[in-house]
Amino acid sequence: LVLSLAWLGPALGGEDKDEEVIEEEEKEKKKDEVLTDEIKEEDNVLVLHEHNFARALSEHQLLLVEFYAPWCGHCQRLAPAFAQAAAELRNESSPARLGKVDATAQTALATEFGITSYPTLKLFRDGNRTHPLAYTGRLDSQGIVLWMQRRAGPSATLLEDTDTIADFINSKDLVVIGFFKDLRGEAAQAFFDVAAEMVDMTFGAAEAAELFQAYGLSADTVCLFKKFDEKQTNFPVDPARGLDTAELTRLLRVHSLQLVMEFTNETSNQIFSAKIPHHMLLFLNKSSSEQLSLQDGFRAAAGGFRGEVLFVVVDVTGHGADVLPFFGMTAADAPTLRLVRMENNRKYQMEQDDFSDSAIRTFIRAVLDGKVKPRLLSAEPPEDWDTRPVKVLVGKTFEQVAFDETKNVFVKFYAPWCPHCQAMAAAWEELAERYKDREDIVIAEMDSTANELENITIHGYPTLHYFPAGPGRKMVEYKSSRDVETFSKFLENGGTLPEEPPVSEVRGQPPCPGLSPAPAGPGE
Repeated sequence: LVLSLAWLGPALGGEDKDEEVIEEEEKEKKKDEVLTDEIKEEDNVLVLHEHNFARALSEHQLLLVEFYAPWCGHCQRLAPAFAQAAAELRNESSPARLGKVDATAQTALATEFGITSYPTLKLFRDGNRTHPLAYTGRLDSQGIVLWMQRRAGPSATLLEDTDTIADFINSKDLVVIGFFKDLRGEAAQAFFDVAAEMVDMTFGAAEAAELFQAYGLSADTVCLFKKFDEKQTNFPVDPARGLDTAELTRLLRVHSLQLVMEFTNETSNQIFSAKIPHHMLLFLNKSSSEQLSLQDGFRAAAGGFRGEVLFVVVDVTGHGADVLPFFGMTAADAPTLRLVRMENNRKYQMEQDDFSDSAIRTFIRAVLDGKVKPRLLSAEPPEDWDTRPVKVLVGKTFEQVAFDETKNVFVKFYAPWCPHCQAMAAAWEELAERYKDREDIVIAEMDSTANELENITIHGYPTLHYFPAGPGRKMVEYKSSRDVETFSKFLENGGTLPEEPPVSEVRGQPPCPGLSPAPAGPGE
């Protein structure tokens, strides 16, 4: 997959400031506009600026503020969801409100709150201006509402007797209950903090001694109750270390998943947010009863790897069809197995597929022990790969070209669907045309969705790497402006720029994230 947000398409994220656009926005501001502390609204969202910001903080206990730029595509896509969330919160008479600040016009506020990308969302509580909380929820209306509701009210339901706690456990497929001797203690407060963040789970809290006894507990413990797999999983609080919020969050993510997940549109977010380091994938055609039976051995192998390897079934004729190109596969290749190492997207394959539980366990252990080499994708080199100004590299030919000690090689790693790659294509062709007669300089490109390299992992598109001539297999990542003149200056200076600007000030667009076969998400 990678089973990571990568191959589902770019996530909705921030865009770096474009200085030229900001300057243009500044010029177009209404210079004669007189601002007061009056607070206007647009679609239930408070319109904030430096003159009414303090008033908004004083009037609203919880205020989530979006700092945006009018030209930002991500901000434009967020706007409907943000407005819908604002309306829902207002309709339920919540103390939480949503506001927005045009950070390109309100530069004093942008500077005060360290806004460097768009959109940036910050929560202001009880009028506190100096320590806003960064928004950590999903960027859709439901995610925003849930995140705000958890902060507006108790993040966990107080459970006081056996009937109430039993009803609570039966109310959902999965609930989390913190059993604490003192609900005002540090461990309980850390638990409530976790509950406030994990808005996709339902949390309860218990203090009564009879409830400890009813569930076989003697000390502070967080329990995960499920209607599948293990019915009750206990996470005791270490008396010496206390409750580690990051570790509890990780454990809850891992154990909230079914032992074997099916990859669907509904489960994908769970699969990715668990952050399990390896994914073992069974690709099958669910319309085949013979292939469906292979799930038995797959499930039997899964038990010993919980938390280390996530087992996922992928229907090649269903939701999983879109990810097949990422593996260089077609539906006809099913049934088959792959293991993915998430940190670098490396994929591993058995020499001969064996679907028995013992064979699967042996294969996984061999990969984890470093005894199996990854399977790297490579397209076939085009016949005319070196006849055009831009040389076309593939996995099989990359090494001999990029590390040719007699040449300086500048490579663009791209994805065919990436709009940023498409936008700079003409500049790259022009650059290659300019240097086509230079024997010591090669301008090249490689489709990273169809080709993989053993020692180079591409995390976003376009990624530009410069491989200087000479020994040592050196590589320099290019991070400046994507225009012909800056490219040329970089090459003429031997892979450096006289005064390269910080990344946050680079003009143009940030890379498209991820190794995705096609852009399926809302981002660019």
